[in-house]
Amino acid sequence: MGSTMAENHPVGFQWVMEARERGAQVIHVDPRFTRTSAMAQTWAPIRAGSDIVFLGGMIHYVLENERDFREYVVNYTNAPMVLREDMKLPDENDGVFSGWDPEGNIYTPDTWFYENEKKKKKGEVSPGHRHASGGHAKGRGGEQARYTGETPRDETLQHPRCVYQVLKRHFARYTPELVEKMTGCPRQEFLKICEMFVGASGPEKTGAICYAVGWTQHSTGVQIIRSAAILQLLLGNIGRPGGGIMALRGHASIQGSTDIPTLYDILPGYLPMPHFEADGQALKTYFGKHTTDKGVWHKFPSYFVSLMRAYYGGNATEENDWGFNHLPQLTGDHSHLGFTLDMMKGKIEGMFIMGENPAVGSPNARVQRKALSKLKWLVVRDLVETESASFWYDSPEVARGELKTEEITTEVFLFPAAAHVEKEGTFTNTQRLLQFHEKAIEPPGDCRSETNFTYHLGRRLKRMAELDPQPMHDGLRALTWDYPTEGAIEEPVIDSVMKEINGFKFDTGEHLPSYKDLKDDGSTACGAWIYSGMFPEVGKNLPRHKQPTDFLGHGWGFSWPNDVRILYNRASARPDGRPWSEKKALVWWDEEKQEWTGNDRPDYPKQQGPQHRPAKNAKGDAAIPGDKPFILHPDGMGWIWVTSGLKDGPLPTHYEPLEAVVKNTLYPNRDANPAADKKESAENDYAYTRDQRFPFVLTTYRMTEHHTAGGMSRTLPHLAELQPELFCEVSPELARLRGLEHGEYATILSPRGIIEARVLVTHRMRPVEVEGEIIHQVGLPYHWGSRGLSKGDSVNDLLAISEEPNVRIMETKALVCNVFPGRRPKGKRALEMLKELMQESA
Repeated sequence: MGSTMAENHPVGFQWVMEARERGAQVIHVDPRFTRTSAMAQTWAPIRAGSDIVFLGGMIHYVLENERDFREYVVNYTNAPMVLREDMKLPDENDGVFSGWDPEGNIYTPDTWFYENEKKKKKGEVSPGHRHASGGHAKGRGGEQARYTGETPRDETLQHPRCVYQVLKRHFARYTPELVEKMTGCPRQEFLKICEMFVGASGPEKTGAICYAVGWTQHSTGVQIIRSAAILQLLLGNIGRPGGGIMALRGHASIQGSTDIPTLYDILPGYLPMPHFEADGQALKTYFGKHTTDKGVWHKFPSYFVSLMRAYYGGNATEENDWGFNHLPQLTGDHSHLGFTLDMMKGKIEGMFIMGENPAVGSPNARVQRKALSKLKWLVVRDLVETESASFWYDSPEVARGELKTEEITTEVFLFPAAAHVEKEGTFTNTQRLLQFHEKAIEPPGDCRSETNFTYHLGRRLKRMAELDPQPMHDGLRALTWDYPTEGAIEEPVIDSVMKEINGFKFDTGEHLPSYKDLKDDGSTACGAWIYSGMFPEVGKNLPRHKQPTDFLGHGWGFSWPNDVRILYNRASARPDGRPWSEKKALVWWDEEKQEWTGNDRPDYPKQQGPQHRPAKNAKGDAAIPGDKPFILHPDGMGWIWVTSGLKDGPLPTHYEPLEAVVKNTLYPNRDANPAADKKESAENDYAYTRDQRFPFVLTTYRMTEHHTAGGMSRTLPHLAELQPELFCEVSPELARLRGLEHGEYATILSPRGIIEARVLVTHRMRPVEVEGEIIHQVGLPYHWGSRGLSKGDSVNDLLAISEEPNVRIMETKALVCNVFPGRRPKGKRALEMLKELMQESA
């Protein structure tokens, strides 16, 4: 659900097919009937944007029929925890949770805390409850809670304010009838899926959920995934073989790019980037906000100080707070979408684009291209000249007269990049697995790897900083940047980079075997604590290993942390440490050896037995009881209810997309997620709910034959021949309604843009009945642009720049559009057609 795995992750889908051959049931829930649907035993059509209703209906089914895995739920989740009396659910509070500030459009989460908790005081070192790495925007729900007494638990799950009963009340309205009414999925099909999936639960069975950006890229994306987490916790499907929630990654190392990372608001290993206001520009305040007394995050200072030692070496000392003030600090929204809008306002002078093509692949691509014209300089590194490099002379805006080449002052530098076969390094894929790939051939001409380009750029910048004594360059001067190189083009030695990422003893250079060896006294350096252990000693680079020894793949690569293949695997055993069943045995407590053992490396402290009860002043791992598997949470429990750290509610609840073709049945006064940021402007306009100018649902997707923005695929003859032209998928019913003919052209408009595409009339894109009304959906792959062998309009011209409140992802999977037969007008007339439609009354 939220993925077409067969098309976009075909190598991984091989194992789904092997499982099906052994009797596994495969269910696909998607607005389109795809290659994945064809390989599933069951397909359920739904309206794009109604995912939480569908998942909420499954949660309702579990609770109403008492089908939860009760022993797992009581012992391993926070279902028994009792909440405060003043907490209100959206059904009781005009469609929002208690704590909503309508003027600031933010939540204050005090009322979400457990009974006997208070908000943590500013700068106070936490006694340990939870790690809130989000919440960098001031006041947006990143506050932590603290214990002020023993939080009541009701293990009978009968207390009216225990999490279990609150969850039951919250999802009481998500009945099969409501699911059919709001998603368009027939009631009987929905019930069949509920029974199939819920039946794959309990001591002897597990069920897995696979998703991709079909869930992520929504204005409620985080809460959609939370819905899946709640469902899996209720069914006991977390930490057990064959269970879990798998975020399918669209590139070989998307997981790696968030681990190390390329995100603006986190440091390697998901350490939060300091915030200028919230962290007070002081290391003590920063540690106080993010360190807990219990669980893995108790060692937060060790992870951070070791990272600073890796960055700044001997220039990071206790006296200068380990270089804390060398780090850039957040002052606002520095996300890709945020700085695109800043570029439009002329606030940014220059930009590097590496491995991305925002002129095609980012939302509201018209704004993306216009924003590039506001820069003084632009560096593009790619295999080919992409639309982001050629926007100044070859773009729809130039063709329509919106931009004039002779008036664009952006200086564009196009650097040739090495392809993946022309460099070595690691991929970190979907299941957190680091795999090393060797270089097959040398890069041609001036092509260089990212490692080479970044390293030598850094050397030049450091030389410039040495000649400029301004304090703003102190961090750059302090930076360690001394990797050995090899070969004619001075390629950095990858093993030296991997050693730094793995971690080493600062004085001796000895490799570290585990993140548990990291210290907060400056004696260790580590570039990413979660990767520590991948290179535990000289000559033992585990990502290079390609000899699996068991069914979990140990011996093939390295899975962080500590080569654990299934996270929270202590949950695969009963509270007393025995396996739930022999069939599903993964790790278990060995009474004779007094340690955890099994088929996977335990991610729970190895010698900490099931009967362990923490001493009153216990810290870190020792503060987690022996029957609480979720050690990344300081209470050791799986969180059905989240008391702080989320900015749009402690539980998922359905809101319509930012542009919706129907009203919100659940909360008539709250159509869209109130905490989402629409970034509305003249350049980023929106339709209103039930806007008859744009009566159809628009959803975008990817294809097997092309890769994201198309730079790597539209230039290749065999792929361009397989999918030669942009098309739109419409149902026969919509084709008749709009006079569209298969194989001919259609013009598609949204409040942001206008494009044309070939018409594909297909039963794969079905209309659905919602609230007694037929809703038509239009599907568009977004791979095309003006460059390459296969050319076409950029579908992302139609999308809005928007931000989900927790991670600032845009909504791409459920917006609105209108469709007309025939090709779009050329030149200025295209914009005039869009303007005329926008001026029409609804």
